[in-house]
Amino acid sequence: MTHPVMQAIEERADELAALGPENEALGRLTDRTAELLRETGVIRMLQSTKYGGMEAHPAEFAEAVMRLASLDGSTGWVAGIVGVHPWEMSMCDPRVQEEVWGEDPDTWIASPYAPMGVLRPVDGGYLFNGHWQFSSGTDHCDWIFLGAFLGDEEGKPQMPPQSQHVILPRSDYTIVEDSWDVVGLRGTGSKDIVIKDAFVPSYRVVPFSKFLDGSQPRESGHTNPIFHVPFTTAFPLGITSAVIGIAEGALAAHLAYQKTRVQITGTAVKDDPYVLYAISAAAEEIKASRVALLDNVRRFHAMAERGEEATIAQRAASRRTQVAAAWRAVRAMDEIVARSGGNGLRMDNPIQRFWRDGHMGLAHAVHVTGSVFHATALTELGVTPPPGPMLSMI
Repeated sequence: MTHPVMQAIEERADELAALGPENEALGRLTDRTAELLRETGVIRMLQSTKYGGMEAHPAEFAEAVMRLASLDGSTGWVAGIVGVHPWEMSMCDPRVQEEVWGEDPDTWIASPYAPMGVLRPVDGGYLFNGHWQFSSGTDHCDWIFLGAFLGDEEGKPQMPPQSQHVILPRSDYTIVEDSWDVVGLRGTGSKDIVIKDAFVPSYRVVPFSKFLDGSQPRESGHTNPIFHVPFTTAFPLGITSAVIGIAEGALAAHLAYQKTRVQITGTAVKDDPYVLYAISAAAEEIKASRVALLDNVRRFHAMAERGEEATIAQRAASRRTQVAAAWRAVRAMDEIVARSGGNGLRMDNPIQRFWRDGHMGLAHAVHVTGSVFHATALTELGVTPPPGPMLSMI
């Protein structure tokens, strides 16, 4: 049975796809695109039912993000990132949940989680300062999660570093306009954020370690297994889903273009066995990426249903699957784009936009192969936990 969110996306698919060039030209999602996303309900899929969410299976969320990204990469990217934040918010202090969703359960929350700020302790909370990049979809969000280090009374990070997630309303931070000028995912509006001496009450600060070790979801009292999927499986899910969906969009655009294309040699693509072979090989690689990602999150959801806690080694293997899926999909996309001819890369052809978006998505920190593959190999060789900061990525 088709999920209602998927039905809503299909009803709006043509308009969402048509808005892609406008999103890119504007440098953020158009107001109409954001309105359509709200109508689909995708951002509320992982949100607590207490505040109007669906508590949907994370695989259903991933499929919805893939479909959106296949229509327009920036739209899918924002859905994938902003759509995970209600999952985390649902496990935070009830006071901040009420602040965010009490009047409007459709309030969107931005990020990023990179610890680019410092919390200085004061009575009742902290004074907060910092500068962050890459806040996707931030123009349409009214609250934000920001990564930070816990500081001392002088505002210097404590040692060893203690990473925190900090929650703030729009009135406490500044969005830096014209700070998003990039080659791909231009329509995501992933702008810089600046904070100067904002007061943050203690209940709006959560140690990242409590998400990593699973204590935060346990303390939240949630029994739905979606909240007990490891953070490092759940958070990258939306990002990787968007990259795979972008590759699917490139494939669909390529096929539509190739149906009537005649190459400069006079050979129709339909009569060129070499191009046909490449198309089929790429299609299977993209499908394999989709299957691997969905199978991975379904396994971890099933573990949570059984009350099993994932080991560090299992979490590492999960991240390896996600990273490999993204790289496999983009490599396959490269194969079909290389066979699209010069006209396939004209700016009025959507193939080139998917291509640029896919490579930009692959550059996200969650898709860096080095530390993830390194950590996974170490855990399989019995080195658990892996040393240094590698643990934060698994």
